[in-house]
Amino acid sequence: MEDYKFIDLFAGAGGLSEGFIKQGFTPIAHVELDKSACFTLRTRTAYHYLSSVGGLNHYYDYLQGKLSRTGLYRLIPENMLDTVINAEIGTDNNQIFSKIDAMLGNDEVDLIVGGPPCQAYSIVGRALQNKKEGEDERTTLYIHYGRFLKKYSPKAFVFENVPGILTASDGKYFRNLQKYYKSLGYEVKAKLLNAHDFSVIQQRERVIIVGWRKDCNMAYPDFTIEENVYSRDDIFLDLQPIQPGNNSRISPYDRPPSQYLKKTGIRGKLDFVSQHVTRPHNSRDLEIYKLAIKLLEKGQRIRNNNIPESIRTQKNVTSFLDRFKVVGEKPHTMIAHIAKDGHHYIHPDIKQLRSISVREAARIQSFPDDYYFEGIKENQARSAAFRQIGNAVPPLMSEKIAARIMEMIKNA
Repeated sequence: MEDYKFIDLFAGAGGLSEGFIKQGFTPIAHVELDKSACFTLRTRTAYHYLSSVGGLNHYYDYLQGKLSRTGLYRLIPENMLDTVINAEIGTDNNQIFSKIDAMLGNDEVDLIVGGPPCQAYSIVGRALQNKKEGEDERTTLYIHYGRFLKKYSPKAFVFENVPGILTASDGKYFRNLQKYYKSLGYEVKAKLLNAHDFSVIQQRERVIIVGWRKDCNMAYPDFTIEENVYSRDDIFLDLQPIQPGNNSRISPYDRPPSQYLKKTGIRGKLDFVSQHVTRPHNSRDLEIYKLAIKLLEKGQRIRNNNIPESIRTQKNVTSFLDRFKVVGEKPHTMIAHIAKDGHHYIHPDIKQLRSISVREAARIQSFPDDYYFEGIKENQARSAAFRQIGNAVPPLMSEKIAARIMEMIKNA
């Protein structure tokens, strides 16, 4: 069986990689600047290695706190952990190239994937940037991505980003991206895809850019859009009810898995779940949460300008009025801002009265329950985990994209 190798740039927590690994691709390198995310990538590397050698009991010991992170990593070949490269992708990537070359040996790179930081292309990001002088350097990260295409000349690449990449500066950045990648020898096409059409219980639109070398017999893949009849309760109801500030390392499941959790493999074979942890809230926020939940039960969304002044925490009543938002039957887009506060992701159960947990956020993004999100310091990962989850590509979506890319490369 042929081994197809890929590099993941701007890898984050590895949501994009996860789908490609499950479809049989082998990661040569994950390149990521954020140190917390690099620990997450190493821990997931440990999971995949131990799974391949029948040693998952050690990984499960780690999830339960019976084994330290250092102890877990000692069980993994050093060269596998070295595939995670903690470095900034920029104008000078020679050190990154050297590390990748050492791991690659005489093999070739078949595929490059990655999603450069997208805030600069988002509507909010552009609004903030317009208040500043100069251009946001994040809008040119596609150039740095292109340097890896030039160096390794893979058969294909997958580039994920927010819808705004197509329209920012009247489409200038996307036109420049196409022109640059075509000059490197690639055909380039982009489509707007919704994760909900790929079995993810979340309304999440993203641009998926696919490029293929001009000498390869490829085209933009046709994706089968699946009917998604599942909802929020299919991913929330088996999790134990908890209160704000819960910090238990593991929790038992509250009931058997839903059909969705079994079908997708999100819950897996574990009899416990990790990182079902929540942030604490102050009393005023909880009053707003209660009001927001009651309104949603009537089919209404709370707006900042109709929150009573006695409990209102935001002075602005003319813009960003949906700061407080309960997770509905079809969850809205998960974003990294959840790391700062949970107001945009309020749990719908008024008896729990809290924002969603790390595990609930991960499930909305379709991460399996055995996926563990790290912080720089062990056991201090809540905010880092939320940030990584919010920035991630949903693994279920990635896996379905990877399956079609695999077909393309095999037939190239």
